[in-house]
Amino acid sequence: MKKEVGHNFLALLGKKRLRPGGVAATNWLIQQANLSTDSQVLEVACNMCTTSIQLAGKYHCQITGIDMDPRALEKANRNIKNANLENYIHVRKGNAMKLPFENESFDVVINEAMLTMLNQPAKEKAVAEYYRVLKPGGILLTHDITFAKENMEEHLAELRRTIHINVEPLSVGHWAGLFHSAGFKQVDNATGPMSLMSINGLIRDEGVIGALRIVKNGLKKENREQFKKMYTFFNTTGKDLNYIAVCSSKK
Repeated sequence: MKKEVGHNFLALLGKKRLRPGGVAATNWLIQQANLSTDSQVLEVACNMCTTSIQLAGKYHCQITGIDMDPRALEKANRNIKNANLENYIHVRKGNAMKLPFENESFDVVINEAMLTMLNQPAKEKAVAEYYRVLKPGGILLTHDITFAKENMEEHLAELRRTIHINVEPLSVGHWAGLFHSAGFKQVDNATGPMSLMSINGLIRDEGVIGALRIVKNGLKKENREQFKKMYTFFNTTGKDLNYIAVCSSKK
């Protein structure tokens, strides 16, 4: 069986919410943004544009989405067209560590579930880019993985083996330090249990029918091994991992 990166595997199963804290964390972030029709928003690692579509549909703001995955961008364009939001959302290929935008271009930058996948120097470079393209008073909204317990290295190694990518989550304090070091002044956060693979989380994020579809697809012969491995990890050893949603303000 081909080993897919965790979030790509879940997307293949039909999961639309691919973020650690699901809709609860995303909604907390949106509440911090104070969006309006005049807002210029950048979503980094937009994937299939689930969040951008939610925002454009509600606030009619202008959103630019970037991602490095051509397959994700193809799906994003289809989703945008199906939602009749082509006038509000535009996507393109782009690198978070070298954003193709002028200084002070955006009111809000959103980056969910990507910084965790970068090593520390890359995290710092990406956050510095977000700071650069934000207008004075702009807001950075991020959504990642954290942990409360010390000595998590064994658990993190198992996480990497489970989702087939070398993720580097940080403690809450180290996440805050990352944003303060980049120049952000006010840094607030919300944390809680990850919802990616819990039954309650699946139902909350995808609805009953969506959750049943994901489980049904996961139990197909070609998917069963990886699905069971991920489900077991996130509901046993991985229960010590939490999501962290952070709102950082540029003064």
